[in-house]
Amino acid sequence: MATVSIRINGHAYSVGCENGQERHVQAMAQQVERRTQRVRALGFTGESHVLVLAALLMADEIQDLSDQLLPESTNQAVQDVERMRAEQALTSSRLIDLAERAEAIAATLERAYIEEAGLSGTSGESSPGPISTS
Repeated sequence: MATVSIRINGHAYSVGCENGQERHVQAMAQQVERRTQRVRALGFTGESHVLVLAALLMADEIQDLSDQLLPESTNQAVQDVERMRAEQALTSSRLIDLAERAEAIAATLERAYIEEAGLSGTSGESSPGPISTS
């Protein structure tokens, strides 16, 4: 493992990296340093405040690049999936409502059939009448 010395916001840091990655780490540190200089040029002070604002600038740039890299078809596909999930949830909710209504109708029909057929006795037990085969 290699160690590289970098300078960010006026402070020197020793950073470990894989062998051969020293120049890459120095280039990344220079990117961070450029952003801290931009933030300080805007009048901000305080080490942590400057570093946080520099990190936010970098995050904004990364987000913009990510948005540019994703093709429009991918963005559209993500929106389509979100729409389909919402539709599926609505359909599922409607099916549950319909099933509950069907069960309630079936229970009502069953009670009406039992009452109509005179199958409920006064003691609450069913007493089937004689079965006719004619």
